[in-house]
Amino acid sequence: MHAHLVQLDIAWEDRAENYRRTRALLEGARGRINPGDLVVLPEMFDTGFSFRVSVTADSDGATLGFLRDVAREFKVTLQGARTVLNPANPKRGLNRASIIAPDGAILAEYDKIHPFSFGKEPEHFDGGSRVLVYRWEAPGGTLTVCPSICYDLRFPELYREGLRQGAEVFALGANWPTPRKIHRVALGVARAIENQAYVICVNRAGNDPHLHYAGESYAVDPKGTLIMEAGDASDVFSVLIDPAAVRSWREQFPAWKDRRL
Repeated sequence: MHAHLVQLDIAWEDRAENYRRTRALLEGARGRINPGDLVVLPEMFDTGFSFRVSVTADSDGATLGFLRDVAREFKVTLQGARTVLNPANPKRGLNRASIIAPDGAILAEYDKIHPFSFGKEPEHFDGGSRVLVYRWEAPGGTLTVCPSICYDLRFPELYREGLRQGAEVFALGANWPTPRKIHRVALGVARAIENQAYVICVNRAGNDPHLHYAGESYAVDPKGTLIMEAGDASDVFSVLIDPAAVRSWREQFPAWKDRRL
């Protein structure tokens, strides 16, 4: 089973341009992308990390439609995060990862539980309340995936709950800036080790009006070994995810069964 991390230089608040850039990257990687693969996009891939929710929210469903079209065209499971308006308070947003099946059906939708308080995200976005998992089915097997978004990576209890629900892979999309890039890798390795699971983290590249983003997407295997590290360029980075590796390691060294809290 293969996962593909779309490391995108996101155009600020320009959904149409980001659809074009995403599709161009995927077209360039078409020879590597097979039916049933998993494709993961960065946080707010369609607009960048903007708080102008009245402007950036996917109120017309264009981004969701784009995700469904791409999933159908490439016959992949696709995870991509966008802004939606909170039905309970339409002046505020939800940072939502939509997961689409190869036939275009919505498998799951995860709302970022931890808005980034240091960056003032909670002033404009409400946090979600539910950890969830979805089934990634491919010719090479089936894996249970737990989605998360950027700042969530700092909160291990989310990943423990994902493990309790059967997660074997954690898939995270991020807009994680350069100043704290060491944390992003260290925390991903920790989440992989403590849950004996794969962690795949796709980060955006380039600049927005406020920050620089180093890209440097990565994947970690269930023993904590970095098995893929990207540079700073926009590209699609591919990695083998082996269902047998996570299951055999959990059987050989069943530390995950000893959790008590």
